[in-house]
Amino acid sequence: MEFEFLHPLNNEIIQYVESLTSQNLGSKVVLHSEVDFPDLDKVQIAIIGVLENRGDSNEINAVELTAIRKEFYSLYPGNWQSTIADLGDIRAGNELSDTYYAVKSVVASLIKKKIIPIIIGGSQDLTYAMYRAYDVLEQMVNLVSIDSKFDLGKENATDMASSYLTRMIIEEPNNLFNYSVVGYQTYYNAQEEIDLMEKLFFEGYRLGEITNDITIAEPVFRDADIVSVDLTSIQSSNSGNFVTFTPNGFNGKEICSLSRYAGISDKVSIFGIFNHNSSKQESILIAQILWYFIEGYHYRSNEYPFSTKDNYIKYIVPLEQEELIFYKSNKSERWWIEVPQIIHSHTKREKNTLLPCSYEDYLGAINQEIPNRWWKNQRKSII
Repeated sequence: MEFEFLHPLNNEIIQYVESLTSQNLGSKVVLHSEVDFPDLDKVQIAIIGVLENRGDSNEINAVELTAIRKEFYSLYPGNWQSTIADLGDIRAGNELSDTYYAVKSVVASLIKKKIIPIIIGGSQDLTYAMYRAYDVLEQMVNLVSIDSKFDLGKENATDMASSYLTRMIIEEPNNLFNYSVVGYQTYYNAQEEIDLMEKLFFEGYRLGEITNDITIAEPVFRDADIVSVDLTSIQSSNSGNFVTFTPNGFNGKEICSLSRYAGISDKVSIFGIFNHNSSKQESILIAQILWYFIEGYHYRSNEYPFSTKDNYIKYIVPLEQEELIFYKSNKSERWWIEVPQIIHSHTKREKNTLLPCSYEDYLGAINQEIPNRWWKNQRKSII
């Protein structure tokens, strides 16, 4: 019943895909048309448009999503084996809460079927609806947002796009274990918000920090369940967004690299792209962001969760007051660090959690430096 919220693609898209060659990506995607709905038992990735912008001042409509889809389907796929479906659009409900409910219901059903939804919005407050989909799954959630802001506005703010995270933190059931912002710009965030991020042991990575060494972000995405992309985190000279002008931000290559990190993560189960400004230039960029996420998905190593530690090298680093245990994969050469067992069961976290980390974290530990991500994760575990 939840899939009744999905409206089929318009004839313009159907006809456009039919005009493509058999090598184009569009010819390899199963489409939701007026006469046919994809067999979800054969689908691994599902694309969904959400035509809702009342949580923000940005506008989104079917014409704009049509432009994105045309750009995406005109591309050529990599060596992809998984079946991709375009399930059409969720239209705006009578109230904003109606749209949230539709998104929550559709996303929850897809996750249960082990299908990864790719949501194209719409305003970024739709991240809240994606997060609420985990209510029925009864698990803690890690959210990573590629954004220039923390979106920690006041609880009663009318602009949901700038305050949706506050609602996640306050509302029950509270399933949010960790929140990470990749690419925040300090001058867009009040000091009180920065202090609150620290108080909650959430993670913030400044734009300059990531652009200086983008590999810092890889372990962050490896630990994410939801990845939400705010397109205003991209500099306008690359996105074509001169409505919400952004002089600084990620360039096209960097945002695609981050998207690939999200795709290659074994844990990411929802990917969302929001705040499209309707320009042709940004439609092209969104198509490439989608392409890189799906490319990353096809290179997942399926190392999480660990079924056995036989394929990992264990490193024990003694510190003055701690003993840190690292694991390095023989397959991908990626690193994890063991976090001490959780004291309170209400967090729903398993004991001896393995937290993704980097080789640099291991080197720092050898020099008696406790990794910042380990410390924050450990602090949340004992609250």
